[in-house]
Amino acid sequence: MSKEDRREQLIKATIKCIANKGLSGTTMADVTGEAGLSLGIVNLHFQSKEKLLIETLRYVTDEYNQGQARIMAGHGDTAAKIKELVEFDFSARICQKNKLAVWFAFWGESRSRPTYQSICSHSDIETETAITELYQQAINEQGYQDVDVDLVSTGYTALCDGLWLDLLLTPALLSREKAKMIAYNYLSSFFPRHI
Repeated sequence: MSKEDRREQLIKATIKCIANKGLSGTTMADVTGEAGLSLGIVNLHFQSKEKLLIETLRYVTDEYNQGQARIMAGHGDTAAKIKELVEFDFSARICQKNKLAVWFAFWGESRSRPTYQSICSHSDIETETAITELYQQAINEQGYQDVDVDLVSTGYTALCDGLWLDLLLTPALLSREKAKMIAYNYLSSFFPRHI
């Protein structure tokens, strides 16, 4: 395997271990066991557990932000991009149990770990900036009155966070399809001619 493929293999094993054992419970031995590799390989690529955890956090945030950026840079109109974003936010790729567990594990540690907080904050700002610009386009196109774009963007982000948490903790009570419909319902109250 190439160096990049091997790093990704180790990061994916780390995601699974964090989902099962949490950040503090995950050891380098757990990761190597999950990946089927030696401890020396992990040390060669990451040098320490902390560096492995940081790269795992970067991997999941980059994956989300790059997916969102592809939607925003696409050729669809504003309505299509809003719908595509909702579909993306509640896709199997994003709402995958292990990845959701990783997001919440890092968010829980971010107050006491400045590096985690920096990565999470940067990702959150990038996400909210992109959706605010998209929603502003919708407002400009249709002349929606009394729509505060910042409140709608913050509300959508908070709604997603809450739905993702419910999908992680109570998957029997909330499906991805139902979560998606909740998000569409929220947005349609502000952008009825787009949703």
